[in-house]
Amino acid sequence: RRGRSGSALLDGVAPVPELREERLRRAVFYVPCSEERKIQKSLQSSADCIMYDLEDGVALNRKGLARQLLGSALAANRSGAELGVRINAVGSGLEADDLQVALQAPALRVVMVPKVESPQDIYAVAAAATAAGRDVRIIAGIETARGLVNIGAIAAADPRVDALLFAAEDYCADTGIVRTSSRRELYYARAAVATMAHAHRLQAIDMVTMDFRDQAVLAEESREGAEMGFTGKQVIHPAQVDTVQRCFSPALDALVRAARIVNGYQAHYRLGKGAFDLDGKAIDMPVVKWAYRALRRAELAGSDVAALLKAHPVTPSPP
Repeated sequence: RRGRSGSALLDGVAPVPELREERLRRAVFYVPCSEERKIQKSLQSSADCIMYDLEDGVALNRKGLARQLLGSALAANRSGAELGVRINAVGSGLEADDLQVALQAPALRVVMVPKVESPQDIYAVAAAATAAGRDVRIIAGIETARGLVNIGAIAAADPRVDALLFAAEDYCADTGIVRTSSRRELYYARAAVATMAHAHRLQAIDMVTMDFRDQAVLAEESREGAEMGFTGKQVIHPAQVDTVQRCFSPALDALVRAARIVNGYQAHYRLGKGAFDLDGKAIDMPVVKWAYRALRRAELAGSDVAALLKAHPVTPSPP
């Protein structure tokens, strides 16, 4: 996850900032694996990541059915999404059976581990994956106060961990926090998850918008999450996917500015300049890094970044 990307963006004249390997996970879409109708609807979903759920979305008396349907759901999905499974929490007594079934599925790419409170929870899942001979990624769910306190150790527990995820409702249940429409009561926890994720070069997945019928609230919450540094968001309804993925993609005006920054950087580098002026604003390496990251995310989302760069050339400022 710390390697350089294979993007053509990085093949320029100037040395460029190192970017982590990225897979888009703008929308992580939970699909209850005990409901065949919802499984069928998920097969053509446009979500970046489809997470077949064995945990909270499945009643206790239907866990066995969900496991039975899991393999066929993963095998049938041809959406092109990253396919994953949310298992039951380590220590629940259900996780071993979940992993035994999930790790047999060739299409499985990621395991979401909920309610992670210590590195030992990650070790257990990583050991099961190793024993099954599977190289799967792990998303660690931070859902309790103890998990938040131990977040640094959780993030560093295993190289297969490549995302941290914040679950607001479980966190509120654990801490007694009262939810408000302002979300101010969750700012500390959300910021801690996003910051720790970036400190370990991991993706950061924001909370679910529970009012799934209100697109305005969803868009507001998604934009806020992106501004806080989250790279994606959990969704629980198909109608949420497009809004979330749009909000977690760079806007066109931001991409135009990023293209001009990258072109300006390359042009001034040839002249031996580091910092330079662009449209009356000083541009230095931290801004250039932001621009490369924005363009890389756009490229992963299917944008023609080469054409964007070509359309927005920059003439070097005079010495």
